[in-house]
Amino acid sequence: MSGIDFKKLSRFSRHAPRYTSYPTAVEFKDLSPEDIIDELKSDKPLSLYFHLPFCKSACYFCGCNVVYTSKADKRRRYIDYLKRELDIWAKYLDTNRMVRQLHFGGGTPTFFTPEELEEIYELIYSHFKNFEKDAEISVEIDPRFFSQEHMDVMKKYGVNRISFGVQDFNEETQKAVNRIQPFDLTKEAVDIARSAGINSINIDLIYGLPFQTLETFKKTLELVKELNPDRLAVFNYAHVPWLKKGMRKIDETTLPTPEEKLKIFKYVIDFFENNGYKMVGMDHFAKPDDELFKAIEKGELHRNFQGYTTKGGADLIGFGLTSISETSKAYFQNYKDLKSYEKAIDEGRLPVFRGVVLNEEDLIRKYVIMEMMANFSFDIERFEKTFGIDFRKKFENELKELEEFIKEGLVEITPKKILVNKTGSLLIRNIVLPFDEYFKKMANQKVFSKSI
Repeated sequence: MSGIDFKKLSRFSRHAPRYTSYPTAVEFKDLSPEDIIDELKSDKPLSLYFHLPFCKSACYFCGCNVVYTSKADKRRRYIDYLKRELDIWAKYLDTNRMVRQLHFGGGTPTFFTPEELEEIYELIYSHFKNFEKDAEISVEIDPRFFSQEHMDVMKKYGVNRISFGVQDFNEETQKAVNRIQPFDLTKEAVDIARSAGINSINIDLIYGLPFQTLETFKKTLELVKELNPDRLAVFNYAHVPWLKKGMRKIDETTLPTPEEKLKIFKYVIDFFENNGYKMVGMDHFAKPDDELFKAIEKGELHRNFQGYTTKGGADLIGFGLTSISETSKAYFQNYKDLKSYEKAIDEGRLPVFRGVVLNEEDLIRKYVIMEMMANFSFDIERFEKTFGIDFRKKFENELKELEEFIKEGLVEITPKKILVNKTGSLLIRNIVLPFDEYFKKMANQKVFSKSI
């Protein structure tokens, strides 16, 4: 079975940063494009992210940055500004660098017509011509807005990985979150992708939504099993209505209790492990022959705001509204509202408005946090060779703060490594907190969510 101690998991589950796009609780600050120009002078491979922010209607659970519209002219206008943004980036970024990843997120990328998607791909490939042989070309898709014609375009431009949003197949839950998505519609979308030769299909699920119970989610899992995905991401719903207005439309009295959520999560782990999947980190499952496991064995798994990946070692450059970029020493984000985004481009500027340039201390702590979050172990010797620092002396106080996890058998520290067991891996956001010097400064702000 899972080998997870759920009593300890429940006791240690506490509020922590979500650690999605950046590894600490540091706040982004105002940043001008000039502040990050030096960060763009590199020969590292590129990971390109394009944010296509439009959706026809709101899913109340959604935490993404989305623009709701049904107007075709807004899509057309957005493509025009993407083209102009790419032209501006070409002045600062060497577009001859090798591309390791190309990812479309949203919003709903397939809310754009097949013809519009083809135009966007042409724009990208006209600027970036050098792709690694095994480059990952991926798209996030809402099955409600997906057709054979969409798939034909994506296949033409090399898409080899697709992630379908499902969340839950229970009709009562779907109504409560304003996302009606029958199983047959989703299956048709998956079948289209399989017929096109897509051999890496991911399904996204969320537990903790309105009216979910263990029994209702069991039925969802059985239906997901029929879809036979290669990977799954099963996320804990973070109810943060003070940050996301759409969540205010959810009746909090219909949300499952923490105890019920833990039952659901326990069942999820057992279900997928009994059906040929293995657990990867906090929230992912994959078939045993997946490349994620080879990366874990080598200690080379990486995590970014798109989840776990084997494609590390690249500068991530985000294009479009709200997109986040990550280079060796900086994180930066594009404007979050269309008016400001368009104004910057009209003025010939990169539409970057905030971020953080990391100092040496940030880089050291980022290394520790991200290594532990990705691989659930930490090579002390490799750290000391990399930074020329005595790890135990540098982090004497932080290691003391890990003692509660060590006493409970969740963490083990040997002369050469820090090792996190399977239960501990689900609490990794809590375990790395001692290394996050910004967390205590922000602990009283309502920006965190529970691990379970």
